Amino acid sequence: MVEKDEKREPKDRVILALDVPTAEAALRLVEETRGLVGMYKIGSQLFTATGPDLVRALLRGGERVFLDLKFHDIPTVVARAGVEAARLGVSMFTLHALGGEPMMRAVVEAVADFCAREGIARPRVLAVTVLTSLEAKDLAKMGLQAEPEEIAVALARLAHACGVGGVVASAWEIARIREAIPDREFAIIVPGVRPSGTPPHDQRRLATPQEAIRAGADYLVLGRPVLESDRPREILEDILRQLSS
Repeated sequence: MVEKDEKREPKDRVILALDVPTAEAALRLVEETRGLVGMYKIGSQLFTATGPDLVRALLRGGERVFLDLKFHDIPTVVARAGVEAARLGVSMFTLHALGGEPMMRAVVEAVADFCAREGIARPRVLAVTVLTSLEAKDLAKMGLQAEPEEIAVALARLAHACGVGGVVASAWEIARIREAIPDREFAIIVPGVRPSGTPPHDQRRLATPQEAIRAGADYLVLGRPVLESDRPREILEDILRQLSS
C-alpha cells in the first residue's frame, strides 16, 4: 500500500523546500518551522551537498521527507534509484514524466515489489510535468509546440496510466488535470506558490496559496518567500491562517 496522506489540516498540505546549501542551515530551518508544515522537500542542491544522511536525520526526528531529485534516465537506472528512495523511507519522490512510459512503469513496479517484499510503506511516486519556470516560448525552442497546459495534461494522463501516484504541476493546470483524471487519489503537488506581494524570482506560472488550494491542489511547495524571510515561522503561520479561512 502507498503511504496514506493525512491532509485534514492546512499544515498537512504545506511542503517547505529546504533549498539551502548545508545540513546545518537545513536543520536550523526545520527547528524554526517545526509543527507548521507537513513535509520537508530536499532537492538537488541540498542532496548533492549532504547526501542521504540528512534525509535519515529528518526521518529520525519524526519529520516526513519529499525527495525531489526529478529522476530522468533509462528505465533500469531510475527504477533502482526509486528503490533506494523507498529504502531511505521518504514519503514522496519525483521523476520526470518526459522519461516516458517504460521508465515510469519500471519505477512503479520496482518500488511496489521492493516495499511489498520488505514490508514497508510505499512512497508516492510523482511525475514532474512542465517546470513552472517554463513558458510556451521556452517549450517551442525544445520542439514542443503545444501550450504548457496541454503538455502538462498529456503527461499527467500518461503518468496516471503508468500507475504513478500524482504529478507536480503549476496551479494553472490543476483544473484541466482534474477534468482529465477524475481519480482523487491522484495527487497534484503545486510548486511556484507565492503569497501576495512576494517577488516571482525565476517562476512564471504562479499562484497564491489560496488560489492553488481553491483550484484543487493537494500540496503546496513553499520556498524562497519563507527561506528569504527573517521571520519564517510568522510567514508560515500567516499562510496557515489564510488557508484555514
